Amino acid sequence: MASMIVLSVTAVPDHLRGALTRWLLEVTPQLYVGTVSARVRDQLWSSITACTGDGTSVLAYPTDNEQGFALRTAGPQRRTPIDFDGLTLVAFRHDGKETANPS
Repeated sequence: MASMIVLSVTAVPDHLRGALTRWLLEVTPQLYVGTVSARVRDQLWSSITACTGDGTSVLAYPTDNEQGFALRTAGPQRRTPIDFDGLTLVAFRHDGKETANPS
């Protein structure tokens, strides 16, 4: 059964962006939305992870859990999804840079 997916890609090759537009709509630059089967979703994700390189990708798709969706990520991420008692939370990686000058 087909279901809606949301895909965000950053700094990926043009050929990958072109391949994604065969299945999904690019609603804003680097943000794709569409309705595909689980098989197509998994094949698209395999293509994305093979071509991401230094770019980043995040896929959100429906699943049978408390939140109703799951996340997949590829590439270096500042935000990492973690499982916390069955809920997906997003952890931020601290890069050590201070943005404010403490007094």
